[in-house]
Amino acid sequence: MIKIRPENIIYFVTVCGFFIGLMFCVVNMREPTDILLYTLEITLFFYLLAHVAVINFIDTKNVGKNIFNTEYFEDISSYFVHEIEEREKHMGNLLAQKRKPIIKRKKKQDGLHKEKKAA
Repeated sequence: MIKIRPENIIYFVTVCGFFIGLMFCVVNMREPTDILLYTLEITLFFYLLAHVAVINFIDTKNVGKNIFNTEYFEDISSYFVHEIEEREKHMGNLLAQKRKPIIKRKKKQDGLHKEKKAA
């Protein structure tokens, strides 16, 4: 069984109402402002009609069953808060450590290795 979302019905009926209003106005009206005004009114009528039709077919018995699961989302959010705190501590420890100077070696010169601190 194919389920059609209520939003799609509203969109479809509204677009149909727009084109029906446009055809009606082009056939009967002569002034551009009347064409615009009556097209918008007919489109609004079809938009409201689509909402009334969708309201009559919504299953209100199952709406109450989709209750927000607060325990699940509280557990997830507390896990993320804990992870962020741990990462902040880790970053704080990394930034607090004094860095040791990096030592680079020069190329061999006459068989001797000399150490030089990096700038």
